[in-house]
Amino acid sequence: MQKCPYCDFNSHAQKGIIPEAEYIAHLLKDLSQDLIRYKDGICSRKLHSIFIGGGTPSLFSADNIALLLNEINRLIPFEEDIEVTLETNPGTAEAERFKGYVNAGVTRISMGIQSFSDDKLKRLGRIHNAEEAKRAVQFAKDSNLNSFNLDLMHGLPNQTLDEALDDLKQAIELNPPHLSWYQLTIEPNTMFAYRPPKLPNEDDLWDIFEQGHKLLTEAGYQQYETSAYAKPNFQCKHNLNYWRFGDYLAIGCGAHGKISFEDGKIIRFSKTKHPKGYLRGEYLYQENNVDNSDRPFEFFMNRFRLLEAVPKIEFEQLTHLPIETVKSEINWAIQRDYIQDIANTWQITEKGKLFLNELLTEFLPK
Repeated sequence: MQKCPYCDFNSHAQKGIIPEAEYIAHLLKDLSQDLIRYKDGICSRKLHSIFIGGGTPSLFSADNIALLLNEINRLIPFEEDIEVTLETNPGTAEAERFKGYVNAGVTRISMGIQSFSDDKLKRLGRIHNAEEAKRAVQFAKDSNLNSFNLDLMHGLPNQTLDEALDDLKQAIELNPPHLSWYQLTIEPNTMFAYRPPKLPNEDDLWDIFEQGHKLLTEAGYQQYETSAYAKPNFQCKHNLNYWRFGDYLAIGCGAHGKISFEDGKIIRFSKTKHPKGYLRGEYLYQENNVDNSDRPFEFFMNRFRLLEAVPKIEFEQLTHLPIETVKSEINWAIQRDYIQDIANTWQITEKGKLFLNELLTEFLPK
């Protein structure tokens, strides 16, 4: 296995046999410690979603995924309709493995397709080809999953408008319930940052998005987040929780979590990035309180990624701050037609989506 040249996630190239049992034992120990550390924030809450991501977790056997989920359920009760997503790489997809994951309790698969062009896949450092990607989608369809997602990129090195739209048309033809369609960005400390490829210019990128958005809408997909489209009732519950400024536990190398407490305290934390340290039992890497001055920006940074209206009361409930805290910023945004004040909600406008960075900057601590 190898790390893709555009990837800045905490993933590591595989060397040798994966110590599955050992890693899962540490995951469960990590979770047990968090349940003690954050017990006042967790209380009697149930889990409504689990996302097993980071690299290629589908390299783990279905039996070990089942063990992990069963032990988590023993520690924390599940909602009856819990969504359990497993990230998978099309190059590691096998029909029997998919069925095994469903039997283990996985309800949703997310596949990193990225492109249906073999040439572009090689440029991105992906280990699969277009044929394997389509075969993996068929496995997902045949495995009785509740839903599955395709990750697709646009704005790839030397990609033309026609090539980008052809990728999207092939994805739509496969009819996934959910499609994450996002622009390639060059992140620091990646191979692409050190050796930047030639990317489409801004005018071409806008044409790709505008025409691609039309294709998706005509095919029955609804855009509900900046880069996420879904058929009706197939939005990703786990991602919605992130963007609605919800709480989430986090276990595993480089995982990030957020927990709110009844006394108004909000804590963000992250776990040790490198597997060697994590497997030594060094789980917690960093923990910090979210200051009141940072909460408006954090709330709107997440909330305005979603296209749905933002209930004003949620600002007070989730940040523990009065609405008056952001009165001047909200008025500034309304005057510029970045958001609309509609009854008890704030709604980001089409103009606001185009100038999202400027809008969010206004909520930064002064």
